[in-house]
Amino acid sequence: MRELSAIGRSALMVLLAFVIGSAIFVLSGYDVVAVWSGTFQGAIAAPGAFQNTIRWTIPLIVAGLGVLVSFRAGFFNVGAQGQIYIGALCSALVGLSVDAPGPVVSILSVLAGMIGGALWALIAAVLKVVFGTDEVLSTLMLNFIAVLLVQYVAGGPLRDRTGSSAVASSTAIAPEARLSNGLGTSPTLLVITAVVIIIVWAWLSSTRSGLATDLLGRNPMIVRWQGASYNRLAFSCFGAAGAAAGLAGAMDLLGPAGRLVAGFSPEIGFTAVLVALVGLLQVPGVIAAGLLFGGLQAALQYLPAVSNIPRSALDLIQGLIAVLITLQFRKMSLRKRPKASPAKQQKVSEKAHV
Repeated sequence: MRELSAIGRSALMVLLAFVIGSAIFVLSGYDVVAVWSGTFQGAIAAPGAFQNTIRWTIPLIVAGLGVLVSFRAGFFNVGAQGQIYIGALCSALVGLSVDAPGPVVSILSVLAGMIGGALWALIAAVLKVVFGTDEVLSTLMLNFIAVLLVQYVAGGPLRDRTGSSAVASSTAIAPEARLSNGLGTSPTLLVITAVVIIIVWAWLSSTRSGLATDLLGRNPMIVRWQGASYNRLAFSCFGAAGAAAGLAGAMDLLGPAGRLVAGFSPEIGFTAVLVALVGLLQVPGVIAAGLLFGGLQAALQYLPAVSNIPRSALDLIQGLIAVLITLQFRKMSLRKRPKASPAKQQKVSEKAHV
């Protein structure tokens, strides 16, 4: 019953964001009917629209599941954006340097992306565990470093000298090593996404470490009482989140992008955080939220063709959803926070130091 109530509140927050956004559009002089009609066509109804929605849904779900793992453990890791970039960078380095049959290059590139994303996330884990650094600050700063690093490599060591594009990019990945064409959907990408969904769901619901991860976010003290290692769980959660984001970056590189491009995906990692929150940190919720935001992302490219409203209008909707959902989570977390008496807190502290 509580879960249904939470789903209802989240749906209400999303609906409220659309209502507020519509009011802003009307006050700004735009035809709100044309805006939402264009959004629907761009996400679902227009030729090729739903395929484009799936193209954006895939990385959002994969990276969003990584964020889910981190958040459920109580770590507010907002570094998916940087981990996606590092994953794509590592995948490109392997994909452009390994001389092997296409499928082998694909597998090695995907693994390189996952390892790169995981290692990038583990930097924040080390700072958190060893120095007590706030993971929000560290992961946020690492995002900027990753973006600049990719910009440097794409415009320097890996730059395609034969191209005339104003955007810095590497040479193209060999077609036989690609996971999809430029449309960004293929059976391979869908299978990888399904495997990630199953692994995360099975890990969190059926394994001891998964249950401990979930419990860590609710009450770290109980986890310590049961003999689980806080540090080990922290490293595994950050590593898993980074590997998922790195995989999303590798899938984008080997899929629709086909090459490493500076600033290739400026929003997907931050939207993945929103996907996890709107999905109530549940696997089915992340899938549903991924479809919602994937549709909005697809509509962004179609809307200017049917309406004079700027692309940033739908970004405004996403921002409103982020604010309202964050407020809801803040309210829920305050309700769940245990209210222990001073005597009980002292007793807990003594047991923790035994």
